[in-house]
Amino acid sequence: MAELFLAALILIFCSGLPAMAWGRWGRRGELASVILLVLGVSLALVATLAAGMQTPAPILALAWAHPAGQFVLELDGIAVLFLLPALVILGMGGIYGLGYFPQVKFGRAAGRVRLFYGILGTSVALLPVCRNGILFLMAWEVMALSCFFLILTDQKEESARRAAYVYLMATHAGTLALFALFILLAGSSGNFDFPWAATLPGATVTAGAVFLLGLFGFGMKAGMMPLHFWLPAAHANAPSHVSAFMSGVMIKMGIYGLVRITSFYSSPPAWWGWTVLALGVISAIMGVVFALAQHDIKRLLAYHSVENIGIILIGLGCALLGQSFHHPSVVALGLAGALLHVVNHGLFKSLLFLGAGSVIQATGTRMIDHYGGLLRAMPYTAFFFLGGAVAICGLPPLNGFVSEWLIYLGLLHSQTAGAISPLSLAVLAIPALAMTGALALACFVKVFGVTFLGTARRDFQIPPQEAPGSMLLPMGVLFLGCLAIGLMPWAIVPLLQRGIVSWLGTGSVAVPLITTLAPVIWISLGAILLLGIIGVVWYRQSFPEDDYQRRPATWGCGYIKGTARMQYSASSFAEQLVRLFRWGLWSDISEGRTIGFFPALARFADHTPDVVLDRLLYPTFRALTRAAFLLRSFFHQGRINVYLLYCALTLCLLLIWLI
Repeated sequence: MAELFLAALILIFCSGLPAMAWGRWGRRGELASVILLVLGVSLALVATLAAGMQTPAPILALAWAHPAGQFVLELDGIAVLFLLPALVILGMGGIYGLGYFPQVKFGRAAGRVRLFYGILGTSVALLPVCRNGILFLMAWEVMALSCFFLILTDQKEESARRAAYVYLMATHAGTLALFALFILLAGSSGNFDFPWAATLPGATVTAGAVFLLGLFGFGMKAGMMPLHFWLPAAHANAPSHVSAFMSGVMIKMGIYGLVRITSFYSSPPAWWGWTVLALGVISAIMGVVFALAQHDIKRLLAYHSVENIGIILIGLGCALLGQSFHHPSVVALGLAGALLHVVNHGLFKSLLFLGAGSVIQATGTRMIDHYGGLLRAMPYTAFFFLGGAVAICGLPPLNGFVSEWLIYLGLLHSQTAGAISPLSLAVLAIPALAMTGALALACFVKVFGVTFLGTARRDFQIPPQEAPGSMLLPMGVLFLGCLAIGLMPWAIVPLLQRGIVSWLGTGSVAVPLITTLAPVIWISLGAILLLGIIGVVWYRQSFPEDDYQRRPATWGCGYIKGTARMQYSASSFAEQLVRLFRWGLWSDISEGRTIGFFPALARFADHTPDVVLDRLLYPTFRALTRAAFLLRSFFHQGRINVYLLYCALTLCLLLIWLI
């Protein structure tokens, strides 16, 4: 199976070449690229699913001229759970691009997108199966560079260039930490092959340094607070199907890295779990709060990625605490919830980005306040977007509810008999998780209501139309995936169980079955019942009985028809919640007051910049730049004798240091 998986990666890597070769009018080349991509994805899915059923996991070891270990790939339980959503989203994004970013309209730019999209997909699919640090870093760097070029697709726009270079700076800062991490792991042996699970002692200084370096390097890629600053602009400026892959899959490689490196250690110290849990709570709450304040639909969805990364970190922190305090049920439920949320978030967040891309293509803008009444023109897109919104809010009967329910159970199991007193404090994360869900619900009521309900707020030159079939098909597939996990969570439980065993290692204590800790069959029955109730209500509303008397219209206070100005805007809907969290948002609000009986025209506007990037990093770097110019004007005198003096002083300092 590993050989088949490697062959599939080669096909995915080469999938963009036909689109580049045929040029601007190469519809055939574009179709050939999609066929190659889908074929490679299909073969990789077959290999991944087959590996998920094999024991032991298939391993491919090849001779490598590099002295630091072998070329080793392993399709273990953790890799399978990260690969399944990645491959599905990769293939659906390639099909979506036929309608969203066609070669006939965008020319060579579309060919470049397909080329780097295939390279990005290959590197992302390679990372979870790497068992060697050098190979991992090579794939990591290819992923970083290909993503940089994809963000830079619309390179004539200053915002795209700025977002791409901020991302490049951030990802390379994280990569430097990963270099140090793998050097520490290699130690004096110089062998960069990954250790087996639970074979290294956790209570050492080196282990703590590895954890902190991984938390920075992988946390930067995952976009956890406060290392998220590159993420909103990068997701907003990339093409929508690329944003879907970045948010649904690429940032999860940061989560994968944290899951993998923590699996190397047995009995990790408790502060690891508390640190991850605290960062998860901060990321979840502040991510959804920043999303509430956004007016750009893609930036809003990007901040929800930060929120869901926080939810995953809460589950991982719960599992680490359970391992530290030797509580197997807390480990099983926390890690199962985190891994399942990796899968679920990939599906519903990609669905939301694809739905947002359809809206953007139909309207030509990303600003939510310019939308309105799109349900009539785009009913299928509205339905799929609503499905993704229900899933991301953690509501039944879709998949987001199942993974969050497992994390809730993991936190609650810290209160069971036999739990050590410090572990019981993990239950304090439950109110934060509940608050996150409530704020997410408010945010998506705002987005769906302002975008699809009501009347149009703006007259478009070209009336919005429904997305073509090549864009609706991927959304339908992802929606069915969300629905399938929500209705049949028991189908994915065996994969979760294998992932937990891979994380704990074969020499660990017996892992309790998830089905005994969380009887997911009741979720299926409850979800089916809820779906039936929804169907009955919809039928009664759509097809009333014959004797149904239609009520007359409500008196409109003298207005024959409401205007767009009478509707809630994105700003007004979320104003009270934004004011409640103004201490953390630092929003710029300008509001005109209406005074007197005949007030003048007043306008309300608010803008919420990113606290880390716009309020901290940009001012700091500007100050450093000014200081550097001042130092340059002082030291650069333009005289050769002064420069020779600098050289002599430097040599003297070096000699003193050597002595």
